[in-house]
Amino acid sequence: MDGIGVELDCLEGVRVVDFTQFEAGPSCTEALAWLGAEVVKIENPKTGDPGRRLRPGKPDDDPWYFHQFNANKKSVTLNLKSPRGLEIVKDLLKKADVTVENMAPGTIERLGLGYDVVSALNPRIVYCQVKGFGEGSPYEKNLAFDMIAQAAGGPISVTGDADRPPVKPGPSFGDTGTGMLMAASILASLYRRDRTGKGRRLQVAMQDAMVHYMRVPFSRTQLSGQAQIRGGSSRSNPLLAPSALYPCKPGGPNDYVYVFTSRANPEHWTRLLKAIGREDLIGDPRYDTGPARGERAAEVDEIIATWTRQHTKEEAMKIIGGAGVPAGAVFDTLELLNDPSLAKRGIMQKIEHPTTGKLTVPAWPVRFDGAPPRVKPSPLLGQHNAEVLGGWLGIGAAEVDALRAEGIV
Repeated sequence: MDGIGVELDCLEGVRVVDFTQFEAGPSCTEALAWLGAEVVKIENPKTGDPGRRLRPGKPDDDPWYFHQFNANKKSVTLNLKSPRGLEIVKDLLKKADVTVENMAPGTIERLGLGYDVVSALNPRIVYCQVKGFGEGSPYEKNLAFDMIAQAAGGPISVTGDADRPPVKPGPSFGDTGTGMLMAASILASLYRRDRTGKGRRLQVAMQDAMVHYMRVPFSRTQLSGQAQIRGGSSRSNPLLAPSALYPCKPGGPNDYVYVFTSRANPEHWTRLLKAIGREDLIGDPRYDTGPARGERAAEVDEIIATWTRQHTKEEAMKIIGGAGVPAGAVFDTLELLNDPSLAKRGIMQKIEHPTTGKLTVPAWPVRFDGAPPRVKPSPLLGQHNAEVLGGWLGIGAAEVDALRAEGIV
């Protein structure tokens, strides 16, 4: 490791039994692990979390996906379909503060680990479930992944250009966005439990989480009485000009800068004109007000694009942003992975994984006393069997070996 970041103890002593898989649930428990909780991931002894993408008898051909969502965790393998395996996991749950699952609807209950069972074992536990659709929804039993949540919860409907089909946003808001809402709710529940001694049940549906992230589009619908129309980003709209992506040199697929002038600050327009050398337009009644610019949005866009085409996106962002006008270059994934500023500040951290070698992982972005939490590598499958079963339950090394021989761990 490069030593950037601090090892947090905010949740020191908090034990989490983690039944999550893929991304929505693992994002939640990874946040708790970054903040100092001991997160123990319960995995299938043969292939583990499906997010590992392990293939029986073959090497993993895509380990980087798993690394991104399981940093700082521990891994214990247990066969939950065996009586002894189920007994062990129940003993772990008795010692836990939190448990989280995002299996297919009904799966955790069929395993004999539903809320009624677990809360009876441990009344103090915060029992958390992440599903695609909520209880009472007509789609309650349906399976969901990120793109399904983004479709059913609204984000896809407002993404893209109005005259083209809707577009799925690239980031996995449906998965990670849901996990973050659950993580915040867990922290609040732990705070309450410290006062009352009682745990509680938390449930979040991915569709419902996406509805939460749609508050601005809903406000536009309430204003107009109409479904929100996709505005795209290639040109300004009559309600807000300029506000669009503008092309930069040398003209690559992501050589654009987004420039935005707020209706709340008329000075943005004047500052922008000075930055791009068009002081001659200051006070011009054709462009001097927001409504006037909206009537000539295409002209406004071309005035700005004429200047941005002569600059790289980095130059444009630096000059326009430095003038006090909101501006953002479109940085792609490779540029961000290799951004020296992000690395220096610990937002991107390099770690050493025992099987994958060196890799870069985005860290938790909140800084604690000036530094972000430190990222530790994701666990190998079953790496912490002896440590957790011994430390939590007092099971000795010989018994762990016997359990392994029986296929229970």
